[in-house]
Order: sequence, then C-alpha cells, then structure tokens
Amino acid sequence: MSVRATGLDREFSFRVRFGDFEVEISGSCDEVFKTVEMLPSLMANVSKAFEVAKTSKPSSNVAVSAFPVVSGSNCSEAVLKLLESDWGNEPRTLPELVDALKASALHYPSTTLSGVLTWLTKKGKVKRWKTDKGYVYSYVKKEEA
Repeated sequence: MSVRATGLDREFSFRVRFGDFEVEISGSCDEVFKTVEMLPSLMANVSKAFEVAKTSKPSSNVAVSAFPVVSGSNCSEAVLKLLESDWGNEPRTLPELVDALKASALHYPSTTLSGVLTWLTKKGKVKRWKTDKGYVYSYVKKEEA
C-alpha cells in the first residue's frame, strides 16, 4: 500500500495491491478520506470483482503461460532450475527464458543469458538446436548425459 500527497491543494493517491491486481484511489484529501471510511465495504466489493476476474477463463486467442518461480545464486543456476521444472519440459527459446527469469525478479540481459546457455551447452547440461522459432534449449537429464 502506498499513499502519496502532492502539491499545495493536498491531492492524494491511495494504492492497494491484491496479489496480481492493484487499485488506486486519487482525488482531493477530503474525497480520499471519505473513500477510506467506506473502505471495508469497498474492499469487499473489489475482492469479489477480483475473484470473478481470477475464475473467468481467458479467451482462446490469449496465450497463458505460468512461469515457475525460481531462485539461484547466479544466472546458470537459475536457468537450470527453470529447465528442470515442468515448464522446462518443453524446449524454450531465449526470449521465453528471459521472460521466465523476469517473472521471478531475476533480470539478466539476453546477452548474458545467451553466454550462459552457450556455456551450459558446452558443459553438456543443456541441449540446443535450431527450429522455425529459432534456437531452443532443453535440460539434459542425467540418464541422457
């Protein structure tokens, strides 16, 4: 939650986050305070709205990909954890790996990730091959090595 007051007219912004959703209330000081007084009933209604949004099915033309949450002391460790996960069972492109790492708040430039993937390929921990999507990467299971 964050509250921000700006300027001499005491304009307020009030922001609340619920998981993946966020609500911001902005207005004069009095308007925001009146809204905050109504907050318990307002939040109940907002929570209901978010539950409906969570349970509604996405349209068929929208691609939904749930990235695994990974951590690692370095880029190569995080990449291996991604590729070892269920999400990594399907060969993944460099941009997909960058996005998956970002979803775990691991922000590595694609050039760094490319170098790490090359190193992991040379070490025999990752396989790489060219497809119509570009190069894809897959984890080498121990029995394959």
